[in-house]
Formats: sequence, C-alpha cells, structure tokens
Amino acid sequence: MGALHSGHFALINKAKELAGTDGAVVVSIFVNPIQFDRAQDLESYPRPIEADLNHCDQLGVDFVFTPEASEFYHPDRSIDVSENALSSLLCGASRPGHFDGVCTVITKLFNIIQPTAAIFGQKDFQQLAIIKRLVRDLSYRTQIITHPTIRENSGLAKSSRNIGLTDAERSQAAAIFEGLQLAKKLYKSGVTSSDRILAKFRLHLDKHAPLSKINYLECVCANSLQSLKEVEQPAVIATAVFFGQVRLIDNIEL
Repeated sequence: MGALHSGHFALINKAKELAGTDGAVVVSIFVNPIQFDRAQDLESYPRPIEADLNHCDQLGVDFVFTPEASEFYHPDRSIDVSENALSSLLCGASRPGHFDGVCTVITKLFNIIQPTAAIFGQKDFQQLAIIKRLVRDLSYRTQIITHPTIRENSGLAKSSRNIGLTDAERSQAAAIFEGLQLAKKLYKSGVTSSDRILAKFRLHLDKHAPLSKINYLECVCANSLQSLKEVEQPAVIATAVFFGQVRLIDNIEL
C-alpha cells in the first residue's frame, strides 16, 4: 500500500532474483479503501507516491501499477471475495470486513497482473495464510512466496505505519519483538501452556512499553490459525499493539 521501506525493498530484490533476466517485476501501489475499518486510519495512511516511484526506479522494477480507487472499483460494485475460516480471529476479530477487502483486492490484482509468483512478508502472517488459501481454493496458478520479516536494528518490524510513532513510542515499540522472543524462549525451555507463554509477553510489555495497549495476543495453530491452549503442533504467537492511533502487528513461530 505504498510508503515503501527496506521491508518492501527486500521483497522487490527477491522478485528480481526469481524473475532473472528473462522475467519482469511488477509492484502494485494502492491504498485499498475497502480493507480499512477505521476512516481515520484510511485518511492518515501515508501516500508518498513520488518517493515510492523513485525507489522502484532505483531498484530496477519493470512496472508499477498505481490505480485510482475510482477506476479500480466500480461505483455500483456489488461483489466481494470472502474467507470464512482463517479470518475469524486475530486481526479479523477486531477489524470487521478487513479481510474481505484484502481478498477482493488481491483477487483483482491477480486477475489484472496475472503474476507467475507473488511475494508477501511474514509480518502479516494472517494475511499471508489467507492469501495462500485464496490461491488454493480459487485455483490460481500464482505461486505465493513467503519472505521473512525485515526489522529495524531495535527488532521492531518494518512497517509503513512506523512513521506515525513518536520517538518515545518507537523506542518502546521495540519491546514487542523482545517480548515475542522471551515467550519463544520459555516455550523452548519446555513450557507448552499458551497462557504461561503469553503471560511472559504481557509482563515484558507492561514493564518496557507503558505507552502501549494490546489489541490482541494469541497463540494459534500455524495452519488453521485457531487458538491453542497447549502448543503441541507448529504454532505462532501473533499480536497487534496500539501506540496511540498507530497499530503495529508482529508474530513469531514456535
């Protein structure tokens, strides 16, 4: 959705590597209005399009697709694409309609661009899982490739939303990944109770990020995204944390 940063640059460089000399890399930049659940969030979302285009040019992107919402969505649009299993928890529980907007825009982008492969960052773990399900269930031939989360030196996951943080908030936001790492360390020590694992995260955030407010914190199955009481299968700790009006998401695999 624009405001490109080094996390996006990593996706572009991976795409260039996979495309080789005979392929082409396409970047779509589109602040998708139908996936926002808060009007203020849509209005304040950064849109530095000239800087984004310059970044794409410097990185050797072949095509940039930047439609206007008015040409991308018909005024009497009446069809949405929905997912009904993976989207009920995590971001989906607190952002009604968000993943309908994601599924609809991805369906349209894939139909228009028809990519051989598409690369998504692991920071948006739930979104990634839903897009993989979308491709599977709708029989797209596009290969979905996962790229590891790119982080700032502090460990904070790179996000276009980070520019909305104050200096104090940015400093405290590093505690999100620190807390996730501590929770994983507890699991690796032999603790399998999700309540105990998540409590470790909450204690760390309470102590080191008093400006934060947890939106959600869950330990879920890595495949079904359903909540787990005991971690006896591949799992993910996923969280969304508010600093003022800025909502940051992150996750770690167990």
